[in-house]
Amino acid sequence: MENQLAVVLDFGGQYSHLIARKVRECGVYCEVKPYTTSISDLAKLNPMGIILTGGPKSVYVEGSPLYDSSLFELGVPILGICYGAQLTAHLNSGKVVKAKKAEFGGVTLNICDTSSLLLKGIEKTSTCWMSHTDFIAEPPKGFKVTASTENCPCAAMENCEKRIFAVQFHPEVSHTEHGLKVLNNFLKDICGFSGDWRMSDYVDNTIKALKEKIGDKKVLCALSGGVDSTVSAVMVHKAVGKNLTCIFIDHGLLRKNEGDSVEEMCRTKFNMNFIRLNAQEQFLTKLAGVTDPETKRKIIGEEFIRCFEKVGKQLGKVDFLVQGTIYPDIIESGLGDRAVIKSHHNVGGLPDVIDFKDIIEPLRLLFKDEVRKAGIELGIDEKLVWRQPFPGPGLAVRIIGEITKEKVALLQDVDAVFRQEIANAGLERSISQYFAVLTNMKSVGVMGDGRTYEYAVALRAVKTTDFMTADFAHIPYEVLNKVSTRVVNEVSNINRVVYDITAKPPATIEWE
Repeated sequence: MENQLAVVLDFGGQYSHLIARKVRECGVYCEVKPYTTSISDLAKLNPMGIILTGGPKSVYVEGSPLYDSSLFELGVPILGICYGAQLTAHLNSGKVVKAKKAEFGGVTLNICDTSSLLLKGIEKTSTCWMSHTDFIAEPPKGFKVTASTENCPCAAMENCEKRIFAVQFHPEVSHTEHGLKVLNNFLKDICGFSGDWRMSDYVDNTIKALKEKIGDKKVLCALSGGVDSTVSAVMVHKAVGKNLTCIFIDHGLLRKNEGDSVEEMCRTKFNMNFIRLNAQEQFLTKLAGVTDPETKRKIIGEEFIRCFEKVGKQLGKVDFLVQGTIYPDIIESGLGDRAVIKSHHNVGGLPDVIDFKDIIEPLRLLFKDEVRKAGIELGIDEKLVWRQPFPGPGLAVRIIGEITKEKVALLQDVDAVFRQEIANAGLERSISQYFAVLTNMKSVGVMGDGRTYEYAVALRAVKTTDFMTADFAHIPYEVLNKVSTRVVNEVSNINRVVYDITAKPPATIEWE
């Protein structure tokens, strides 16, 4: 049977994750591999198509990421995007130089060859998204230029005989008018993908692979209570049943009543081996006096490991640890050539002192919306699957400054009000993520005839498709007004409510 796999070869571009996301939208399963993947390992995957991503470097500068030029002799269709396009030219004896005028943002794309296989069905003039300071000055021998912009004479090129294609623009971003059409042309017409891959395939194949890898060995699941770890746990449970033990560390930083909901689902719905460790005092003691957000994350990550180690030793020999790592976690933790945005406690290797054979991350290549789809396929209740995304460190990264038991209780109540009113307004499915933040600022207020000096809370709500970029959600004023009124009347020690209208970037979705 033909291998229906596309490989996205990642050269460190900011949109690399989005390419994978869009390929799957086209109904094609893909895997992201770093550019350090050897040509032999790449060939063993037997992909039907390969996409070379963008990247921040210049191909002609020493030390920039390159690749084995025999890639273009594999006989597999290749699409180079941005840096990937320049790399295609460079490795095939074309010429790439610094542009006299860089292009960033939306520009007009002019198709100059209507016979192009890659650009078939696209208007002769449209808008595309550019992000480059170099350009292809001379295409390699055998390539023809198929599109240009005002400042980029080779915005697209192709060698149909060798089935090698390249675009300087970014077809994966929504700002490119016909970007999805470009990807569909490449994947279906050029590579020959059927385009019928669905999340159910991923779930079935992952469960099968987990059965083969784990066998009758013992597995420990680091269950934080969020959507990612819950879906991971159920997926592994479907594969190995009672050989999985879920350890739910209640660090006292969960949303209101959330710990009880998670326990009910695991014990009743799926009949899992489930251990709940109430460690609220342990975590709060370690966090006392700590204000730096990275230090908070590291402390919580370390305490999680200590708790797992303690319970794991009581259980005896355990071969694998399950974690709910998803793709944006990996990117934001700065693995590879990327800068660290924030550390994630569930990314990276386990310390040597932990006696596990390996880590299992069944959601490692999925984005948040795909995780939800996987959860539905696994039979998890929609109410649980559609819970708001929740960071592993919990409310610790939504309380600015020192964390105390009293502050946690305040934020739990505010967050519960916010979620209730969003649900009452029927907005819970149209907003990607929404939550409250307890700031470290107090302000003057008036309640009745008296002066108050209490905390200000911030509401955060965003819309996004991949959680790597996001815009603030335009919540109706009447909803925000209702939330604000309820919070200051129902939650003690709060006298001010503000709404965060910052996009990502420049801000992150979480405040810490």
